[in-house]
Amino acid sequence: MTTAQQLPDTALADLWERLGHIEHRVRLAVALRREDDPEPDDPFRGQYLTPAAAERVLDSRDAFHPVPDLGPDAPPERGRLAELAARFGLASPDLDLLLVAMAPDIDARFERLYGYLNDDLTRRRATIGLALELCGLPGAGPGRFRFSPSAPLVASGLVEVLEPERPLLSRILRVPDRITAHLLGDDEVDARVHGLVRVAGRREEPDTGQVTLRIAAAAGTGSGLVHLLDRGGDPARLATAALASAGLRPLVVEPAALAAAPEPERAVRILATEARLSGGGLVLGPLETLTPEQPKGAALLGALCAAVGGGSPLILYGRKHWDPLWAAESPVTVRVRPPDPADAVRRWRGALADAGASDAPEADDRLAEATRAYRLDSGQIRRAASVASRLAALEGRPVAPDDLRTAVRAQNGAGLARLARRIEPAVGWDDLVLPPATRRQLSDLALRARHRDQVLGRWGMRPGGGRGRGIVALFAGESGTGKTMSAEVVAADLGMELYVVDLSSVVDKYVGETEKNLERIFVEASDVNAVLLFDEADAVFGKRSQVKDAQDRHANVESAYLLQRVESFDGIAVLTTNLRANLDEAFTRRLDVVADFPVPDAEQRLALWERCLGTEIPRAPGLDLATCAERFELTGGSIRACAVTAAYQAAETGRPLDTEQLVAAVLAEYRKLGRLVLESEFGPWMERTRRR
Repeated sequence: MTTAQQLPDTALADLWERLGHIEHRVRLAVALRREDDPEPDDPFRGQYLTPAAAERVLDSRDAFHPVPDLGPDAPPERGRLAELAARFGLASPDLDLLLVAMAPDIDARFERLYGYLNDDLTRRRATIGLALELCGLPGAGPGRFRFSPSAPLVASGLVEVLEPERPLLSRILRVPDRITAHLLGDDEVDARVHGLVRVAGRREEPDTGQVTLRIAAAAGTGSGLVHLLDRGGDPARLATAALASAGLRPLVVEPAALAAAPEPERAVRILATEARLSGGGLVLGPLETLTPEQPKGAALLGALCAAVGGGSPLILYGRKHWDPLWAAESPVTVRVRPPDPADAVRRWRGALADAGASDAPEADDRLAEATRAYRLDSGQIRRAASVASRLAALEGRPVAPDDLRTAVRAQNGAGLARLARRIEPAVGWDDLVLPPATRRQLSDLALRARHRDQVLGRWGMRPGGGRGRGIVALFAGESGTGKTMSAEVVAADLGMELYVVDLSSVVDKYVGETEKNLERIFVEASDVNAVLLFDEADAVFGKRSQVKDAQDRHANVESAYLLQRVESFDGIAVLTTNLRANLDEAFTRRLDVVADFPVPDAEQRLALWERCLGTEIPRAPGLDLATCAERFELTGGSIRACAVTAAYQAAETGRPLDTEQLVAAVLAEYRKLGRLVLESEFGPWMERTRRR
């Protein structure tokens, strides 16, 4: 932080010179008061300030000193006072009035002197009347209008007019501490907006890309209002980079904190003043956080645009298109597309280096492979890199791809967890027992998810129609064939979490509520790096029917909404169904991958028995898994249930698991499923199972 003591005298020369003029005017005013005072020796005047005491105050050491003449070799520096006048459009009288109001904050002598001149020692700041008098402006003249709400001094927040209940000339003037500190060399952000705004760091190397330069050029024209339409890129980073490339100080506004501020309109005015004062620009987003479609959010956004009003650039970003009703001015809109994979790797490397991970993954392709499926902005990358480096430091090793994946999952917000059940994948490809065709379809789903930003974003392979860059798959098959587990495996392969939508919390009997619940899920899912699973999807993605009553009409409206929403979805979604024929054919056209899960054959059932029993449970020498796999046509889910039941029986008897216990577990599963028990299936175990 730069302080006045660290600055050369020439940098404050204009300020000290003008304050010297103010002191001279105060001396004259005190002398005139003494001449006009009919009773200068009145003992009761002492409770304020006598003329002699005023002279002693004036003769005391001042807070500033005259600047020596440095001659022709003096550097041609531009003082902050002159910069302030240029940024806020102040005339010379405005500067004099500002300094009169600010003098007590720089030199304590002015407090007592102003009390004397106000004829009230308790009023130790300048009034409007006193300020006009000291600047040689008549109180009834046009100078008084320099303190009107629309005048530069007041509208820009440089001077506050207090005590509005008093007559105009007797109202007190106050200069905010931030203005005084700035003129004395302090560049810290105004303490009144701490928590609402932060100065963007400049740790990353300068961005001179085409989009960045276009944003910077747009911010330098007209009102400086720019809208970045987010289409999968990193608008926050581009906005701050554009301001930095234009030589401006990027001030990032936290929209949620601004909306929750006790006096948001006042905070907006302070933010606009801070941007002008520091020669910076404001960045705010995403716009969806302000909910501009609602009256309160729209009013706040309009107030911010009006307060900045061309004095400083204002860059807004979000996924919503700009509504002309939000503000009087319309912005220049710039589309922000997904970043190049090489650029993403570069940002990950920079973030890891900043986090102290000197032993980051050595090869760029290894880093790219670990992070390719994720969609993160610069802030999320920095936070994830910090978490990854700390995870690696705990074990004293270099950062590994698994550390990056764990760190990215930690960036997922809790919003979606309130609407769906969160599952951290604990299975892999080796745990699946599926036909080769189904495995290829699952691999294709993971491949599409990793490369969607490049194929659909940068290459534009899905243009027009408002289509998103989401990946939607359908898993169709009987219950227990491994659909949910396969979704978990795909999520694990992508390094993501799985969110299972609870349809009981989505479907609502009231008209329109189901669509609202689904919309909240889709919006939240677009903002997290996760796989969204709609289990038993035919409950909400069913076929449209002929309209016979209002209920049919509502059901068709719900299906039509889902058709549109799935197509515009930007995330990764998996729909599962036991009856593929129940799904509307229009959904099938919008699906990227359709994977069929058949009932396993005997060979696959044997592999499932082996995996479900594991290696820890003791097995009897005569355990015949091959016969069980051949005789009993069960799905993977049922085999897992039988294995657990048989394990309980083995634990109760205290002996190794044998074929009889396994068959008894299968019989219990048959009864649970309501299946017919045939002697041809159970053979020699039939009599034993009956006795059980």
